[in-house]
Amino acid sequence: MANPPMHVVPVAPLPSTTVAVKPQEPWVENLTLNLMCRECKEDPPNIVEDFSAGDTICGSCGLVLGDRIVDTRSEWRTFTNDDQNNDDPSRVGDGANPLLNGAQLQTDIAFVGGASAKSRDLSRAQNKATHDKSTKTLLAAYKEIGSLCDGIGIPKNVSDTAKHLFKITVDENAFRGKSQETVIAGCIFIACRQCKVPRTFREIFDLTKVSKPEIGRVFKALEKFFNGRNEKTNAAIVEAGGIVDPNGSGFNASVESTTPKDLCLRFCSQLNLSQKCTTLSQDIAIRAETTGDLAGRSPISTAAACIYMASHLAGEGKSAKDVSIVAGVSDGTIRNAFKLMLPNKERLVKPEWIADGRADFKRLPPA
Repeated sequence: MANPPMHVVPVAPLPSTTVAVKPQEPWVENLTLNLMCRECKEDPPNIVEDFSAGDTICGSCGLVLGDRIVDTRSEWRTFTNDDQNNDDPSRVGDGANPLLNGAQLQTDIAFVGGASAKSRDLSRAQNKATHDKSTKTLLAAYKEIGSLCDGIGIPKNVSDTAKHLFKITVDENAFRGKSQETVIAGCIFIACRQCKVPRTFREIFDLTKVSKPEIGRVFKALEKFFNGRNEKTNAAIVEAGGIVDPNGSGFNASVESTTPKDLCLRFCSQLNLSQKCTTLSQDIAIRAETTGDLAGRSPISTAAACIYMASHLAGEGKSAKDVSIVAGVSDGTIRNAFKLMLPNKERLVKPEWIADGRADFKRLPPA
């Protein structure tokens, strides 16, 4: 049986439709929405922000409604009774640097390569408006003090003390006729003494290239200046009815001079000598000062001779040449001082050092 013929009905084409795409709007917080507890449904809601845990909690039922909230309070506690100027230090920049002058809250306009000419003009105008020559001088001096102290391994507290001393001299215009390098050398020398890190005039001379006589003259002038300043401060405290603290924060330049015992510790460390040898050299240095066997000798020569003698007594003999390289004196000076010490060796060395075998006179080289 034949199939009937199929009729094809033409389909009209669909009309083209164009969908308009709206531009995406930036996100804006909907301030009409209120956070409400889904359990209590109180209005107004009793919401508590627990900044210590970072949670948002319903104050009525204790349900945690959110976490990881941002703490917008002060970074530290503010005591109202101690706040004299009624200013809240909640949001501030870096702490004020006591070594610089001014409020230190100015804004700097940076200029980098490739920026517009207007940016360059703004940076230049701002630099002219806020230019402070005294601050620029202090920063240059602080940089030099830091580099000099780091060059010979002086601790940071000594560097900070030297910077403070230099700032006092600049603020009071005490040494306007002296070169800055000379005043810096004197401040470093006094700071080393105050911080119990002794350095000799020779070491400061090698460090700053300021002559030893000039360092000595500046040291005497600085000593007189700081002591006079402390006397005025103490007199003002007594006049106001206060009590002067003998261990106060005043900068006293009249501290004890460098002793051979202080130098022995550092020189022995540079020579890689044992603690036993270091202690023996310090003990000999103390006895040599007490007995006056090396009267008139410099502390460096005395310390070098004591180390030379102690190293041989302890069996760690160092040559006079090795000691001279570290101490900065000639080997002939060390041998001459050793000759003066050798006849009084029984008086310079404790008997118990010989008795227990820690030292032996037979190890001493001939004079």
